Amino acid sequence: MILYTLRCAHDHHFEQWFDNSSDYDAKKTAGQLVCPECGEKHVEKAIMAPSVGKSAAAAPAPACTPMGCGGCQFAGQH
Repeated sequence: MILYTLRCAHDHHFEQWFDNSSDYDAKKTAGQLVCPECGEKHVEKAIMAPSVGKSAAAAPAPACTPMGCGGCQFAGQH
């Protein structure tokens, strides 16, 4: 399933789910896309921001030696 933000000729924006991009194309060609606000059938995909998940917290920096940075020449600098 894919969620598209759509825009009608009157600049109303709305979202609609499709099975895939071909499903969107088929419904557009068949005139089955209708603005829920005004009933306009001239509907196009609107510019959308990508849906990006939140990343996990960054991993801690590795220790210089198995015992940590205490004996490292760069102790306290990184």
